[in-house]
Amino acid sequence: MFDRIWCMIVKEFLQLRRDKYARFRLLVPPIIQMLVYGYAATFEVNRVQIAVIDFDHSQESRDLLSRFAFTGRFEVAKVLSNEQELKSLIGRSSIPMALKIEPGFAELLRKGQTAHLQVIVDGTNSNTALIAVGYVNQIANQFSQDYARDRLNQLAPAIAATVPQISLEQRPWYNPNLNSQWFFVPGVIGSITLMMVVTLTAFAIVREREIGTLEQIMVTPIRPFELILGKTIPFFVVGLADVLLVAVVGTLWFQVPFRGNPLVLLLGVVLFLLSTLNVGLLISTLSSTQQQAFVLGFFFLNPAFTLSGFAFPITSMPKAMQMITYADPLRYFLVILRGTFLKGVGLDVLWPQMLALALLTSVLLLISVARFRKSID
Repeated sequence: MFDRIWCMIVKEFLQLRRDKYARFRLLVPPIIQMLVYGYAATFEVNRVQIAVIDFDHSQESRDLLSRFAFTGRFEVAKVLSNEQELKSLIGRSSIPMALKIEPGFAELLRKGQTAHLQVIVDGTNSNTALIAVGYVNQIANQFSQDYARDRLNQLAPAIAATVPQISLEQRPWYNPNLNSQWFFVPGVIGSITLMMVVTLTAFAIVREREIGTLEQIMVTPIRPFELILGKTIPFFVVGLADVLLVAVVGTLWFQVPFRGNPLVLLLGVVLFLLSTLNVGLLISTLSSTQQQAFVLGFFFLNPAFTLSGFAFPITSMPKAMQMITYADPLRYFLVILRGTFLKGVGLDVLWPQMLALALLTSVLLLISVARFRKSID
């Protein structure tokens, strides 16, 4: 049995060595995707172009507007004189946000009353709008506190000296600078691995069936279970190499720290690769052609990415969708990756994710083997 499995493994590696495009596809695209996602994927919003309308033309209004220009979050692209220009810019999506200060802004502040800053946002891009509005609130609140403190110092210096000051200092754990790359890079490792392994495995047996060599293999003494092992072990090794390659590039290039135990991460990688190999094997048993395998692979990969929690919080999804995420291997692997990379936690914390991946692997393997035997028959 071991000789037959070994012959299948050698055959797969020989075929991979002869296929120059396959070697290129296994090495270059993962690195490119890591670099693209590492730079492009971010929750931060910087240099948002805004328009301003200042009907007050006071020192206070200019001070407030100048704070938006110096934060780095916003860039004043237009200074308008009337509201018609504003409606035109927002309607044509030329700018995503505008600030409007009504006449009497400074007078209300000097009287100790509430002065309003109107924020007009293009809501077609709701994510950018929500984040930008959050930045506006921070800048406006800081301006309000600074102005109140300065006015109190001018009017009643003795009282101002006795007023206690409360300042909030943020000290985030595990990611002190709130660097979004530290969050995304481990997730990209899991996403690229899922895509590569599922695609390779899904095409493996389908290609043999499509070109007619599967029947030739089956007339040999090799058993179906041995054929499955011989087909999947090479892709397991390739997937392990891809994970190592992408992880090294992501860690060194983006300076993402690794604080955990490498053996814990290796165990999680092995369980994740086994589960994704079985997904690809199941897709290959449901497909007769490579086109069908491609369509079924896309049908699985897109929801798996969306439901994994990589970009969208699982807790924000409807309850029905949250239940479906329990069948997604990437959901558990992302927790393992971020836990080992950023938090440095071990099996005492990550054992539920490891157990879930092991159960998924067992269930998918049983279904895949049953489907494979049926397709052979």
